[in-house]
Amino acid sequence: MAHRTSPAASATSPASPADPVSADLVSTVLVVDGMTCAACVGRVERKLGRLDGVSATVNLATGRAKVSHPAALSVGDLVTVVEAAGYAARPAEPPARPGGAADTARPAPGREPADGPSGSGEANERRERDRLLITALLSIPVLTLSMVPGWQFRNWQWLCFVLAAQVAVWGAWPFHQRALRGLRHGTATMDTLVSLGVTASFAWSAYALFLGGAGRPGMDMPLSLLPSASGDVAGVYLEATVGVPLFVLAGRRLEARARRGTGSALRALAELAAKDVTVRRGGVERRVPADDLAVGEVFLVRPGERVATDGTVVEGGSALDLSLVTGESRPVEVGPGSRVTGGAVNSGGLLEVRADAVGSDTQLARITRLVEDAQTGKAAVQRLADSVAAVFVPAVIAVSVTVLGFWLGAGADPQAAITAAVAVLVVACPCALGLATPTALLAATGRGARLGILVSGVEALERLRKVDTVVLDKTGTLTTGRMNVTAVTVSADADADARADAHARAGAGAGGHDRVGAAEVLRLAAAVEQGSEHPLARAIVAHARSQADGHPLPRPVRFAAVPGSGVSALVDGEEVAVTRPGELGGIPDDLREAVRTAETAGHTAVLVRVGGAPRAVISVGDTLRPDAYRAVEHLRRLGLRPVLATGDREATARAIAGQLGITEIHAEALPEDKAALVTTLQGHGSRVAVVGDGVNDAAALAAADLGIAMGGGTDVAIGAADVTLVREDIQALPDAVRLARHTLATIRANLVWAFGYNLVTLPLAAVGRLNPMVAAAAMSVSSLLVVGNSLRLRAWNPSRPRALGHGPGRTRTATPWEAAS
Repeated sequence: MAHRTSPAASATSPASPADPVSADLVSTVLVVDGMTCAACVGRVERKLGRLDGVSATVNLATGRAKVSHPAALSVGDLVTVVEAAGYAARPAEPPARPGGAADTARPAPGREPADGPSGSGEANERRERDRLLITALLSIPVLTLSMVPGWQFRNWQWLCFVLAAQVAVWGAWPFHQRALRGLRHGTATMDTLVSLGVTASFAWSAYALFLGGAGRPGMDMPLSLLPSASGDVAGVYLEATVGVPLFVLAGRRLEARARRGTGSALRALAELAAKDVTVRRGGVERRVPADDLAVGEVFLVRPGERVATDGTVVEGGSALDLSLVTGESRPVEVGPGSRVTGGAVNSGGLLEVRADAVGSDTQLARITRLVEDAQTGKAAVQRLADSVAAVFVPAVIAVSVTVLGFWLGAGADPQAAITAAVAVLVVACPCALGLATPTALLAATGRGARLGILVSGVEALERLRKVDTVVLDKTGTLTTGRMNVTAVTVSADADADARADAHARAGAGAGGHDRVGAAEVLRLAAAVEQGSEHPLARAIVAHARSQADGHPLPRPVRFAAVPGSGVSALVDGEEVAVTRPGELGGIPDDLREAVRTAETAGHTAVLVRVGGAPRAVISVGDTLRPDAYRAVEHLRRLGLRPVLATGDREATARAIAGQLGITEIHAEALPEDKAALVTTLQGHGSRVAVVGDGVNDAAALAAADLGIAMGGGTDVAIGAADVTLVREDIQALPDAVRLARHTLATIRANLVWAFGYNLVTLPLAAVGRLNPMVAAAAMSVSSLLVVGNSLRLRAWNPSRPRALGHGPGRTRTATPWEAAS
C-alpha cells in the first residue's frame, strides 16, 4: 500500500493560510462566500480543479475550500478563479489565539453569517434576521387571507398583491441577486430555482389580477393545498409568492443555527486557551497576555486557572482537570517534573510551570488543526452526491420547462400548467445533498475531540468502520510504557535475621530500625540505585520514594557500578548490592521462585544482597494499562481480531497476551517486521488497523489501512497515523470504532433521505399534486431534517457492556462512571 500523506503534514496551519505539504505543493484554505447548495460546491471545485496541479475540497457547512496547489500559484490567483465562478473568496484568517478557530466553522455569508466576533458578521446576521422578520410580517396576512376564505373581504386580493410585491422583490432579493450573479457566470444553483419560482408565481398572479379577471371586486378563492387543474376559478398564487421566500429564509436561518451547533467543538477548543497568564520577570510577578509567553519562561497557575501552554512543572503539586482537552475523566496528579497540557484546569495547589511550547506548537493547537482538517473531508458517497448535484439544478429547470410544455400541450389551463412548473422549481432540494456529509462530519469530529479521539478526515472514518483486524503494539499502547516495581519478595530466612538484628541493636541501645522486611529492603536498594540512570534503577527509586511517606532516602557511600551486573554501595554502615540474579543455585528457594515468577510474567528480577547475603528479589516491569483488558474485549465484541506485535522477547509478549486473552502473538518484531506483518495480513484479505506510539511503529502505521497513534507517543508515530487517541486510555480505541460506524450510518441516512425526498416530491410536483407553497415548506424541512439528524452525533456516547473483566475468566461490575458512559 502506498504511503499516505500524514495529517500532520497536510493540515494547514492556523497560523498562516498556506503551508507546505510537499516539495512542490502548498495547501491553502479559502473562505468562500455565497455558496448555498451542493451545486455551488461542485462549481467551485470544478473551477479550481481546472488549474494545472490544483485539487480542491469544498465544505458547504463551513464555507471553506481547502486547495492543494503549486507554490508558484499565488493565493490571489485562486481567489480570482473562485470569483470568476460567481462567488466571493478570501484567505482564511489566522486565529488570534493559539489553538483558536477564529474563522473556523463559519458558514458562508450566502447561507448564514457567523456568530463570531467580527462586526461585519454581526451586522450581516442582523440584516438577515430583520429580512426574515419583515418578510414574515408581510407574508402572514397574505397567507391567512389566501387560505381562509371566510376572512376574504372585498378587494382583499389587491391588498395581498401590494404586500406580496414587496416580498417578491425585497424579501426575495438575496435569491434574485445570487441567481443573476450565477447567470452572468453561466451557472445555476438553488437560488436560481427559488428566484424562478417566486418570479413565475408572482408574474402569473399579476397577470390573473390585471388581465385574467381575478382582480374583480368580490372575488373569493377556496382553500386548496393542491393546485387547481381547471380554469373555472380565477386563481392567484400570491401565497406561493410569499410562502416560498418565507419558508426558505426561515429554513436557512434554522439550518445555520443548527450547523453552528455542529461546529461548536472548534469554538470550544478556542475557548480553552488562556487569555492571560502570570509570569515572573525580574523577580516580579506580572499579568501578561498569553501570546507574549516565551519558551523557557516560568509562569504560575493558581487554583481554578487554566494552564496557559504546554510545559513542565518546576515547583508545586496539584491535580489537573484534562476532561475538556483530552477527554480524561479523572483528575491527573502532577508535581515537579510532570508534563502539563495547555487548557487544563488547575484543581488544587499553586503550580510553577516552565513553558515548553507556545502558539501553534502546543498540543491544543495540534488538536485544533487535526479537527479543522478533518472537517474538510468528504465521504466517497458524498462525492457521488456532489456529482449528481452539479447537474441537478439545470436538470430541474429542464424538467420544469418540460412540465409546463406538456401541460399546455395537453390542453390544461395555463394556471395549472404554471403552478406545476413552479412547484417543480421550488420543491427541488440540492441543499440536503450538500449538507448530508459535512454536518455529520462536523458533529462527529467535534464529539470525537471531546472524547479524546482525533480523526484526520472522513476517509479515516470510512476505513475505521471497515477494519477487521487490529495489530496492537505492547509498550506504551497496552502497557503504560513506564517501568514500575511489581513485587518485592523478601526471603523468609533473611526477614527473620533482619528482625533479630534489629532487636539486638535495640537491646544494645544502638537505636536501630524498627522497619524490616520489604519496606526496609526497598529503602536500602533505592538508596544504592540513586546513583544509577538505568530505567530499572529509576523505577526502584520512584517506588521507594512513594512508599517513604516523605522521608528522604539515606545517602550511599563508596558507590560502584559493575557494567552488565549491577551496583553496590555502603548504606547505613551495611554493604548493599543490587545485581542480576545470575545463577540461582546460591539463593534461598523462595527467592529462586520469585525470580522464575518474574521471568514468566515478562518482568525483570533484581537480587538485593545485604552484607553479602541474598535478602530479597525486586520484580520490575512494564504494567498493563488498567483498561487494556476491557478495550481488547470490546474490540472482540465489535467483530475485530486483536493481534499483538512487539519488539519484546517471547516470554514477555506471551505473559501480556495471556492476561488479555490474545492468541496471535508476534514477539521480537523489528520495525520492518511489523510492516511486513501488516502486508501479510492484507495479503490474506484482512483490513488492518495498527495501534502504536513509538518511532518503531511508524512504518507499520503508514503501511496499514488505518494507523492509530496514542496521544502520548512520539511525533513520528502521530504524524504517520490517521487517528490519534489523545487521552491515555486504550478504551478510546473501541470508542473510536463505534463513533466511526455511527457517523457513517448517519451520513448514509442523510443521503438516503436527500435522494429519496427528491425522488418522491419531484414527480408529485410534475403531475400537479403539490402546491408551490407546500413545496417550499417541504424543501426547507428536508434540509432541517438532515442537519437535525447530524446534530444527534453531538450527544453520542459509547455504549459499553455493564459487566467487564480484568482478564480471562475474571469479571467485575462496572463502576458508576463506566455504567453512565
